[in-house]
Amino acid sequence: MTITIALNTDSVNTLDLSPVDTVINQLLQEQPSQSTTQSVYANYEQQLQFDINYSLEPGDPRELSEIPELRLWFVRLDAKYPWLPFLLDWKAGELARYAAMLVPHQFSAKEGIQYNPEALEIFLMHKVFLLSDWLKQQDIPWQARLKSMAQMLGYELDDAFFDLF
Repeated sequence: MTITIALNTDSVNTLDLSPVDTVINQLLQEQPSQSTTQSVYANYEQQLQFDINYSLEPGDPRELSEIPELRLWFVRLDAKYPWLPFLLDWKAGELARYAAMLVPHQFSAKEGIQYNPEALEIFLMHKVFLLSDWLKQQDIPWQARLKSMAQMLGYELDDAFFDLF
């Protein structure tokens, strides 16, 4: 089941996170099934998508991730819900778009989005450390998920890496 969060120009320009707050609060209202100790979040893994309707001037060639106001909104979102990548629909490109909002990058007609390698590495390691703790707190198996997330961003994480923490 895909959950779509509609985001419009007004929400972005006022840094209003209420469209996300509403969805997260609805998820938290649910009770996990009696047969599992896992968090309700596990039921919504990789199910969240954004429908971004941000007004641009006619002929404005910028991609959404090149709009400073939109990037700032995502910075605020990430500050409030740093574990949100767990819920994003990775297969639909939501993880890549989320990363593009937070990581410096350039576009290439031939190669698509080109992240700043050092910035992407810092972003990924931050999310790996944060999500490993958060997933453990939620009683959700975490190593394979974090390896998959890293692969989506072009990195391989060795099992020995996880032994460090």
